[in-house]
Amino acid sequence: MPKAFQVSLAPRQLTQTINPWSWTFGDFSLFSINLGQSAAPGVESRVLAEVGSYGRQIGRISDALKVLLDWAEAQPNGLSGNDPAIRALRLQIEHVDVIKREEGT
Repeated sequence: MPKAFQVSLAPRQLTQTINPWSWTFGDFSLFSINLGQSAAPGVESRVLAEVGSYGRQIGRISDALKVLLDWAEAQPNGLSGNDPAIRALRLQIEHVDVIKREEGT
């Protein structure tokens, strides 16, 4: 008996990556992240768009604070590096620095 004629119009395996975080439709997106209420949402929105993300802002503040801590600890009657809050802050800043180096930024 002759073989039946077969036509395949679809691939044998079909995959599609679905990333809902990237779904945007103009000014509308399927997801929004609410980080809390803001007394001035317009100001907050402009700061994020024009100045930088929260991470960038905190990073710059941490960099400046590190300079101030180094200066204050170098003064004759300056801060003690043994204070738990200062140690914790320095560890956090160092951890961020490690991540930045690992990510090449």
